[in-house]
Amino acid sequence: MNDTTQTTAGPSSTALMGRLWRDYVGRHWRWIAVAFVMMVVEGSTVGLLSYMLQPMFDLVFIDGNTAALWWVGTAVLALFVVRAVSGVIYRVLLVRVAQRSSTDMQIDLLGHMMTLDSTYFQKNAPGYLMERVQGDTSAVQNIWQVLIQGIGRDVVALASLVVVALSVDWVWTLTALIGIPMLILPTRSLQKYVRRKTGQMRDHATHRSTRLDEVFHGINAIKLNRMEDYQQDRFRAVVDRIVIAQIKTTAGTSMLPGMIDIMTGIGFFGVLVLGGREIISGEKTVGEFMSFFTAMALAFQPLRRLGGLTGTFQIAAASLERLYHIFDLRPTIVTPAAPVRIDAGDADIVLDDVRFAYDSDPVLDGVSFRAAAGKTTALVGASGAGKSTVFNVLTRLVEPQSGTARLGDTPVSALSLSDLRGQISVVTQDALLFDETIRENILLGRTDIPEDRLQDVLRFAHVADFLKQLPDGLESQAGPRGSNLSGGQRQRVAIARALLRDTPILLLDEATSALDAQSEKIIQTALERLSQGRTTLVIAHRLATIRNADSIVVMDRGRVVDQGTHDELMARDGIYADLHRLQFDRDSAAREESPPPGFETDHRRR
Repeated sequence: MNDTTQTTAGPSSTALMGRLWRDYVGRHWRWIAVAFVMMVVEGSTVGLLSYMLQPMFDLVFIDGNTAALWWVGTAVLALFVVRAVSGVIYRVLLVRVAQRSSTDMQIDLLGHMMTLDSTYFQKNAPGYLMERVQGDTSAVQNIWQVLIQGIGRDVVALASLVVVALSVDWVWTLTALIGIPMLILPTRSLQKYVRRKTGQMRDHATHRSTRLDEVFHGINAIKLNRMEDYQQDRFRAVVDRIVIAQIKTTAGTSMLPGMIDIMTGIGFFGVLVLGGREIISGEKTVGEFMSFFTAMALAFQPLRRLGGLTGTFQIAAASLERLYHIFDLRPTIVTPAAPVRIDAGDADIVLDDVRFAYDSDPVLDGVSFRAAAGKTTALVGASGAGKSTVFNVLTRLVEPQSGTARLGDTPVSALSLSDLRGQISVVTQDALLFDETIRENILLGRTDIPEDRLQDVLRFAHVADFLKQLPDGLESQAGPRGSNLSGGQRQRVAIARALLRDTPILLLDEATSALDAQSEKIIQTALERLSQGRTTLVIAHRLATIRNADSIVVMDRGRVVDQGTHDELMARDGIYADLHRLQFDRDSAAREESPPPGFETDHRRR
């Protein structure tokens, strides 16, 4: 179950914004300072423009002063030029800060997620994690841009306009602003409402990403089972909930500017009644009224923007709460404070009374065995016997609740994670390839591999056999999850990757399971040669592939129930012998029903 549910009593919006400033935005303070100055300049021009209306009406339009026409016109033109230049500068700078901060957060979040325990990724769907990295960081991308604009431009503009209004008549000004204090309590209620609805919307967006990930990942199963309408209906239900939450969020963020509109209208009505009488009686000039009226009219937009800032603030806070929830998670599987260095030749694998359970489900129940250095040891048993979990314990993808896994005399928990995993190459039955070239899928970023060594590995893993069939050979794209290659080809690329690592320990989880009979024989021979002099631990479901293993460990329901060579285990006529007879009977039946010669079973997917 995804940990998408957030408590309503989370960190305050101010605390979250402060943390965002410390971690990301504050590092760009020099650019922000320049942008802030430009916003102050732009905001000040609004007040000056409204102030210039008084001489324009009284000196030019009413008195007909030609000299005043030129200096008033020049001043107004200069103010617009300054406003335009300062506006361009601060907008570009703030976009730069917003993009840099958001990008840094995405990179740091991904890096932090990759340090978390593997169990975290078992509990949280890829769609949830992608929405955190993409959706939530995008939601907070422009918050500081909006906040700084509100402080540097709108507050300054509003203050300058209020100064102009006060200079004309303080009674008119108080009359215009009389309704603003009435907005304090509704504003607090709207903040809580918007944050709650935004949180719901982010949760629904997470479910949408999960649905899409599952649909695209399982598209063939959907087609074969005619599930298109079913999946479309499920997706429609999710996006409908997003629409409803978005509408409610927008309604909440729009209510405060709407209330400001009503209060401003009431204020304007009062000023019109009060000021109109004074103009009619001759106490005030038309120019004074126009200057005041323009100042208050221009104040209307920054006031509305500042009102809408409350909703934007809460939307960002809802996403920040989720982001920092992840940032605050800490892995339990870490490199020890004083890691031990291990001798590369100390490659015995020892499990001593290892117990492990996922939640309350026991998987390993006191597993003990030794895989001798330089020898091949096979793990066999029915599905669910705990064989793959042994690999996870050895590589510290999971930590046992009790017992010890060792390389030689050194517990794996005493090694740094980098050193431990640098000793081991793993080839699993699910060959994970990236949407990169085949070359990059083998090298995995390494630049120290000579081309002749790479070519040897390609031949050894029989990757070279199918490269000539691809349009760009080694530079051909593997496709998403290796979709441009067949299962057998993907497996060979994964084997080549392991061959290139050349580590003292090999963990093979049915490494040849996706190959046809001919390729399996070739690769099995190559793996046997590769295993010479290395400690090899093999998970085998097809017992014929591990007949010549130096030792075979038989597992059942999380326990080691027998260990020995193939001949010894067959002579004891236990679980291993039963499995062997079962597979022999099944393989014999399959051979009788095998396709005619020449029928290809390892087609490459196009």
